[in-house]
Order: sequence, then structure tokens, then C-alpha cells
Amino acid sequence: WYPNAIDGLVQLDLNGDGVLNILDVVMVASRFGQDGAENEADINGDNTVSILDLVLIAGRLSATAAAAPSAQHLARDSKLTSTEIQAWLTQARQLAPTDTVSERGIALLTHLLAALTPQETILLPNYPNPFNPETWIPYQLAAPADVTLRIYSVTGALVRTLKLGHRHIGIYQDRNRAAYWDGKNNQGEPVASGIYFYTLKAGNFSATRKMLIRK
Repeated sequence: WYPNAIDGLVQLDLNGDGVLNILDVVMVASRFGQDGAENEADINGDNTVSILDLVLIAGRLSATAAAAPSAQHLARDSKLTSTEIQAWLTQARQLAPTDTVSERGIALLTHLLAALTPQETILLPNYPNPFNPETWIPYQLAAPADVTLRIYSVTGALVRTLKLGHRHIGIYQDRNRAAYWDGKNNQGEPVASGIYFYTLKAGNFSATRKMLIRK
């Protein structure tokens, strides 16, 4: 470990967005295994990009004001998953760090894992609603599951089946993770205006909500 190496670095904004945040931590992770020579992601200067560098930059991030809430917000909006963060934490803890910066980094990763790990499986309201012609249907999973979304007409007729596949624990809320419906039936035809119901099945969990297409 190189606990003081990070203190000598003036610029840790690896993605150049003008602020040190969780996106810089993600950039370090994306470069795991790369040669550290002239690589800004090699935070500790040991000539390779590894979990050590990720923990150190997370430690510096956690020392900034309001780091945990902002990092949790960005983590939810990014493509980060609880599975990825759990893997980082497992690697970091195996190294048993004792320096303050690294311990702060592990603490921040722990907060992020908690933020991305729902305590219960929930089907959330679709957005936008009313909509025309497309909508996103968010949900969260407290356990890994095969996920299927079925859409029904107000008469109970099956309109569309969306097989989302196996999904890990996490929050599927933003547009790149939520279920997406283009307002078409199983035959690829646009459906009529009106009320529809959507049912999410994930393992033993099942829930139904209402939505409205307005043309």
C-alpha cells in the first residue's frame, strides 16, 4: 500500500468533468490490469492499475464534503451494479489495508453497496405516464431472479410479454436499466389509447400496476 502517494497528486479528475466523483472511480476500475506507465489511473505509482488504485481514489473521494450522498446518487444513475461493487470490496478486504485513506475508500464502497442493494423487491410506477408511444418501467430486486414483464389490456387480454432475462440484485430505475415498452403488442402493432396493466414476475415476487397511453 502507498497511503501517501495519493496526497501528492493534484489532479484525480480522470474523466475530465471538472470534479472528483464516483465516475473517476469507475474509470480506474475500467483500466484494471493496464500498465501503469504514464497512466493516470495508476494512483499509487506501482506501475499497474489495480484494486489498490481504486480504493485509494475512493478514499480521497470520501474525504470530500458530502461525498457519500453524491456518490450514491451518481452510482444509481450510472451503470454500476451491486455485483461489481461487491467484487471490488471482496478484493480490497483481502488486502487488509491499515492506512486511513484506504480504510476511507473501503468505507465509501460499503456505502455504495448499501445504496445499490434494495431491502425488498418492488415494482415502481412507469414513466412517463400518461405516455405516447413509449414508456420505461422501473423496479428493484432484493434477490437475483429471472424477470418477466407482461402487459395486459383493461379486459385482461395479454398484449405483450417482455422477457428481461436473469437480473442481479439492484435498482433498475434509469432508462438504460428499466424495462422498456414501445407501445406495441406481441405482433409489433401499436396499441390503442387507453388503460393497460403491467405485471412484473421475479422469482416468487409478482406485482401489478396501471398505466395510460394517451394519443
